[in-house]
Amino acid sequence: MLFKLSKGTGNTPNVESIYPLLPLRDIVVFPYSVVPLFVGREKSIDALEYALKNEKSLFLTTQKDAKVNDPSEDDIYRVGTLSTILQLLKLPDGTVKVLVEGKKRAMIRKIIPNTQFLEVSVEEINDFQKITNIIEALMRNLKNSFEIFVKLNKKISQDMLSSVLSIDDPSRLVDTIVVHVNIKLEDKQDILETLNIEERLEKLFQLIESEIEILQIEKKIKNRVRKQMEKSQKEYYLNEQMRAIQKEMGEKDEFKTELKELEENIKKKKMSKEATAKVEKEFKKLKMMAPMSAEATVVRNYIDWLISLPWYDETEDKLDITEAEKILDADHYGLKQVKERIVEYLAVQSLVKKMKGPILCLVGPPGVGKTSLAKSVARATGRKFVRCSLGGVRDEAEIRGHRRTYIGSMPGKIIQSIKKAGSNNPVFLLDEVDKMSTDFRGDPSAALMEVLDPEQNQAFNDHYIDVDYDLSEVMFITTANTLFPIPLPLQDRMEIIRIAGYTELEKLNIAKKFLILKQIEAHGLAEKNVVFSLHAILGVIRRYTREAGVRNLEREIASICRKVAKEVVKKGKNAKISIQSSSLQKYLGIPKYRYGRVEEDDAVGLATGLAWTELGGELLAIEVTVMPGKGKLTVTGKLGDVMQESAHAALSYVRSRAELLDLERNFYQNVDIHIHVPEGAIPKDGPSAGITIATSITSALIKKPVRKDIAMTGEITLRGRILPIGGFKEKVLAAHRGGIKTIIIPKENEKDIKEVPARILKTVDIVMVEHMDEVLKRALILDDPDNFMKKKKDEGVTEKFYEQEGIQEVTNRSVN
Repeated sequence: MLFKLSKGTGNTPNVESIYPLLPLRDIVVFPYSVVPLFVGREKSIDALEYALKNEKSLFLTTQKDAKVNDPSEDDIYRVGTLSTILQLLKLPDGTVKVLVEGKKRAMIRKIIPNTQFLEVSVEEINDFQKITNIIEALMRNLKNSFEIFVKLNKKISQDMLSSVLSIDDPSRLVDTIVVHVNIKLEDKQDILETLNIEERLEKLFQLIESEIEILQIEKKIKNRVRKQMEKSQKEYYLNEQMRAIQKEMGEKDEFKTELKELEENIKKKKMSKEATAKVEKEFKKLKMMAPMSAEATVVRNYIDWLISLPWYDETEDKLDITEAEKILDADHYGLKQVKERIVEYLAVQSLVKKMKGPILCLVGPPGVGKTSLAKSVARATGRKFVRCSLGGVRDEAEIRGHRRTYIGSMPGKIIQSIKKAGSNNPVFLLDEVDKMSTDFRGDPSAALMEVLDPEQNQAFNDHYIDVDYDLSEVMFITTANTLFPIPLPLQDRMEIIRIAGYTELEKLNIAKKFLILKQIEAHGLAEKNVVFSLHAILGVIRRYTREAGVRNLEREIASICRKVAKEVVKKGKNAKISIQSSSLQKYLGIPKYRYGRVEEDDAVGLATGLAWTELGGELLAIEVTVMPGKGKLTVTGKLGDVMQESAHAALSYVRSRAELLDLERNFYQNVDIHIHVPEGAIPKDGPSAGITIATSITSALIKKPVRKDIAMTGEITLRGRILPIGGFKEKVLAAHRGGIKTIIIPKENEKDIKEVPARILKTVDIVMVEHMDEVLKRALILDDPDNFMKKKKDEGVTEKFYEQEGIQEVTNRSVN
């Protein structure tokens, strides 16, 4: 590097030196500032490499016109900054990133010719000046203005502000502040070229004051606009701005096109007057909204829901009764009462042309075909089918929907299912209506009352839709395993049809006609691959299933088909396998149940009762044992309150007949009686086991066995009268399945015998009784049955006992 002395502004000579020149575009580098630069021109890169080898110093000055690629002497400013290279990094694209630090002002004296890069002879400018009162005042004003500028700008950190406020050198103060102020390139260059400190401070002060004024005006405008602009105006402004941007970019206004399509769909859709008015009102609001706003999305979804509902779209009913009967019979075996009700509806529909849809409730144990029957009804009537499961539903909004004020709100299950069906007269299955529950969010069964009330559902109002929708054309079918959990007002709105369990013959026919063929197809077999004998099917029904329906029967058939499929794969597709009763153990394992075998021996204190459960009828063994004691009565087997009360009533009856039974009058004071119902883990309740408990107690006390082939059911009063029970058909079927030969029932249940299939009645002997004395004569094995309980006059014995004991009879007429 060459040096020579030249005369400066004062007595101090300035040093003139030669440095490589780096011309800058759109930036001015000041002393005391560190700036990153991206260098791409070849000459500039050569200048950097030269400087890196020679003390890392170079001269930076700004181009007058940034567009000039090869600047000459006239294209650059003469005053610039001597700088030092701090870091240099070559990038993969050939450019160089360099970090430089400004050191001192300098002025170009002449440009030295060089083919590789620009080289200049510069004179360093000594801008030292004594601090006067004017300079001190200007410095204070500048610092105050900069502090105000930082508060308005908010892009400069507080650390930088503190650093600037601590500077005492006026020249350094100006050079540090000017870098952070957003002013024109020419103004920055002017400050760099101003050598007088006072002038430099004053110029920067004026520029900062001007910037502060602009920032304050901007702030005032923002505040004024924020206060004046309402939400709708703001959205409109943003919407117009977005349209303008899209217009500038030449893009289509998709939202506008979407609105046009939506408007056409609204005009085409036939809706109720109320719905039409609501949609038009919401559409006007939508047109005024910004397309990306949250409210616009809510309104758009609401309009879509309204125009997608089948307000007047309906399917035409098939009124051919004969065809409907064929379809129902082809899909389901038995279920005569339900089929008759559907055919009756079609017959009336063909006569009156306009009739409200029926509301049926199919009640029966699992696996009897309630759900699949609803599908067959839809097929028989030519209507669309839609199913809604209510199991576990505990929120009223699940039925009626949520109000639109909630985020993510939507219609309830009723409206959703109607939309899914696509017609306003589908067969609508509300499955498991007895499995709903309630909590703090409401009672869904109460919401269902409007849906299932023919007088109200023509104007069903969903909270989300908020307009009336006509459900009167819908054929509602609900299913339940039991009526107990369903509120009485809801029961009152439905036509209840009870579906009892299938008889053995019905199960046999269902297996032959439906289940076997279905499982053969499901397991990829051909009908020739497997043949089930009638005895084999009966064996599966009797020894591997014990149910009211056919669900487990289908599972067992599927299990056989899987094992047959395995054999077919091994032996070839032409293999033929015959399933006989003797081979069932090979395919299904050890039999799970006994069939045709009641208790092996007539036993003392053991009687067979009949119970009704959600799964159908069941046999119920009741055991009684008598031990020496002090008159304690123990009842076990997880019995409910009603059943325990029946046990006490039965014991009171036996005590009242002590003389006729040859028992001591105070016999109960010397013995403890234990009543137990096996299968203790299963809860049991109801009054219908009263006569069975009384029979077991009597047998245990008089040491006479109970006939093993007799089952009984009936509620007992304290005077021994027998009251009617419920679930009659299911109980008779259970007795038939269990091989019972004689069934004792209350006389008042005689009317229910017609519900039992004639084939079943041929296999069992049904005995109707009115008093407990008759039961004991029939059920106990006696030495002299003709004279049993006739040692004294029957009349008045019980009454006399009650008079002596001071007991008054209370009869509970509840039916089980």
